[in-house]
Amino acid sequence: MIHHISVAAYNPLHVSQVLAELLQGQSIPFPGHSGSYVALAFDPQGTMVEVHPFGTALVPGEAADEASQLLPNPAASMYSANHTAISVPVSTDRIQAIAEREGWRTAYCRRGEDYFDVIEFWVENRLLIELLPPEIVDRYLAFMSPESLVAAARAAAAKPPTAA
Repeated sequence: MIHHISVAAYNPLHVSQVLAELLQGQSIPFPGHSGSYVALAFDPQGTMVEVHPFGTALVPGEAADEASQLLPNPAASMYSANHTAISVPVSTDRIQAIAEREGWRTAYCRRGEDYFDVIEFWVENRLLIELLPPEIVDRYLAFMSPESLVAAARAAAAKPPTAA
């Protein structure tokens, strides 16, 4: 099951609004990512689509256990890789074993201050798929409830901006 995807757009707000309309959901600013928006479905699966400004790239962290970063890419192609979050029926240990066998990078990452966890699984060390094994998927689904999302957005909006 896919929980969320990210895409790049020339007009992220408009694209997010159109996607939210198609999802019968809502578009909100993406907390902590200026210029990015999120289309929310408010369904039991926590479905959402992140819409980032064109020219945004996902880059793996420098250390083996460091989370990915969103960075500008002035040489961005109009064709780009996206990421998705997928529930999988295998354990964290099995995911790690598969990644080690393939020589692909993984990182167990906490999203937000204390929102939820994912396992970053870098297919061919270039394509990010966030995996949600059974032991962590419930926390993801709890965070994606309408009440939790609204509370997180309000808390992020109340914080002063951080220096770049």
